[in-house]
Amino acid sequence: MRAIFVQIKCEMGHAYRVARTMADTIPELSEMHSISGQYDLMGKFYLEPEQDIGLFVVETLQTVPGVKDTYTLQTFNAFSATRA
Repeated sequence: MRAIFVQIKCEMGHAYRVARTMADTIPELSEMHSISGQYDLMGKFYLEPEQDIGLFVVETLQTVPGVKDTYTLQTFNAFSATRA
């Protein structure tokens, strides 16, 4: 599995509805956060290695009612602190 982060700009007043719809209908969604700045939401999605990122974003995320724009970040490595 590989992670991508997608920032989502929503139609005015639709951010929580979009977040709820994605949480209820998109199994690849791991986390959804409301954020400040140019975008309203940021989602973390786990895709299978053979899954096409562009197709997933265009056909799955951008078709959710209330989504106005997306900005996708592809990840390479995940790092975490080791605790003793």
